[in-house]
Amino acid sequence: MTYKLKLTNSLTRKKELFKPLNSNKITMYSCGPTVYDNPHVGNARTLVVFDTLYRLLKMIYGKVIYVRNITDVDDKIIEISKKNKKNIQEITETVTKIFHKDCASLNCEMPTIEPKATDHIEGMVAMTKSLIEKNFAYENKGHVFFSITKFKNYGKLSNKNLDELKSGARIEVSELKKNPMDFVLWKPSSENDPGWNSPWGRGRPGWHLECSVMSEKYLGKNFDIHGGGLDLIFPHHENEIAQSCCNNSLDYFANYWIHNGFVTINKEKMSKSVGNIITISNAVKKYSGQVVRLALLSAHYSQPLDWNDELLENQKATIDKWYSLYEETESKNILDDSESLLDDLNTPGFIAKIHELFNKASKGDQKSKILFNNACRLLGLFNINKNQWENFKKLNTNISKKFILKMIDERFKAKKNKNFDLADKIREELLNKGIVIEDLKDKTVWKFK
Repeated sequence: MTYKLKLTNSLTRKKELFKPLNSNKITMYSCGPTVYDNPHVGNARTLVVFDTLYRLLKMIYGKVIYVRNITDVDDKIIEISKKNKKNIQEITETVTKIFHKDCASLNCEMPTIEPKATDHIEGMVAMTKSLIEKNFAYENKGHVFFSITKFKNYGKLSNKNLDELKSGARIEVSELKKNPMDFVLWKPSSENDPGWNSPWGRGRPGWHLECSVMSEKYLGKNFDIHGGGLDLIFPHHENEIAQSCCNNSLDYFANYWIHNGFVTINKEKMSKSVGNIITISNAVKKYSGQVVRLALLSAHYSQPLDWNDELLENQKATIDKWYSLYEETESKNILDDSESLLDDLNTPGFIAKIHELFNKASKGDQKSKILFNNACRLLGLFNINKNQWENFKKLNTNISKKFILKMIDERFKAKKNKNFDLADKIREELLNKGIVIEDLKDKTVWKFK
């Protein structure tokens, strides 16, 4: 069967039929983490969205080359190193380990290739040199800047002209630039900062350069899909397009640009100053990776997602219900032409289909039960078996046996005094904490929900 996958292309702002350069080998690049601090749920959304797209592409086409970089040289890393008086390598290696652990907890598959920026400095120096030779960049006192006026399509991805970009951007002011909007390809490093030798002196690359160099090395000058969070459209992805297209004499770089929406926390923007940053580690510890993953897929990837306790509790209840029909099955292709996932990765529509399959399977339909389990696995769920899920719930219950027995005793006294409203209230309170009680002939027993 030939599947018709449609994706909303940020470059054209249209939903387009996906036409790969080579249907035997799909190529995709997603911007990975800058490893200076623990990843948060905003980062998790990008991870989970592109992992889901990766799974879908593999199901449709078979071979997919998925590249996700790690930025391990950056001003933020240097700043944290100085602030905390820690070695840069120690910081980057520690955060990278945490990142990989977070990916595993969210059941994100490893990309085909995960290159580090510091392993590709030579390629960045070469591209910078090439852009200078082709008159798209210029050097001034050890700094190299890309001249944005030399690229006619600058601003096309963000759908803004230069004046609009200038008024809406936080521009790095420098007297060394010919144009305030020109961006850094290379800059000098002090003796105490990370640096590499180059024709312009000891220095380090600008942030935008690494993705152009690494995507070209592993995917070619032109590839299928480039993705990341909405915040990367400008300036990061806009600058990638400019330097890559100019260096390779191309009108386009990636054929499809996919961007996921922001995550807010209780309707507020995530911010260290507000103190509402929720790390992936803490989120999965409280709710489990599967609950966090389902929550992140509960809204369409292109739309904003508000992170709150109600959302997480609802997804937890859903996962718990779905585990009642958990079955060990071989993952099979369950797509058809009308599949919601083929329509711009419509995960809310696909989740609705899983609910339908669950309802049918609950009535004894064995075919629906198999489809239900396979559909859950396509979304990256059911990566642990039913016993493991039950054990997680027990370990994660913030309630002691002593407290449970005390509440049962209070309920017994309330019933004895014919205070049935209080007895019902105690039962409901325990249920909300994941504890089910059952009255037998001569005693009350309890179990985890």
